[in-house]
Amino acid sequence: MNFKIGKGSSIHLGCHFNTSGLFSMKENSTINQFCHIDNRGGVEIGSNVSLSPKVSLITADHNLDDENNAGRVGKIVIEDYVFVGYGASVLKGSTLKIGSVLGAMSLMTGSTEAYGIYFGVPATFKKSRNKNLTYKCSYKRLFH
Repeated sequence: MNFKIGKGSSIHLGCHFNTSGLFSMKENSTINQFCHIDNRGGVEIGSNVSLSPKVSLITADHNLDDENNAGRVGKIVIEDYVFVGYGASVLKGSTLKIGSVLGAMSLMTGSTEAYGIYFGVPATFKKSRNKNLTYKCSYKRLFH
């Protein structure tokens, strides 16, 4: 697939990618089962990131105002120590900054503040998170 995946990182069963290449994940990060990674616009994931099951990263859409419904792509960047909850979606051009959290079933259409906790549709800032993070997200599930 021509992906760049760091030591201690894992991608669990049932995940789908849209293309080869255009994907990197640093050390000790985990993509849990049944995630959809649309990497046509590029996806960069940092270290110690956890994507919960059924998360969608969507890097492409269509310009509905264009007479030809032209396709558009934009990169998604997820920095270190980010946690994305079950079933959340992140749209093209978004950056989830260091230590931020996106709650379950939320929709991120832009970027977060570092260490911010966001949830809702669309996701909005709720409060700040502890900045002294040292955990690792390197783990494997049975039959991963």
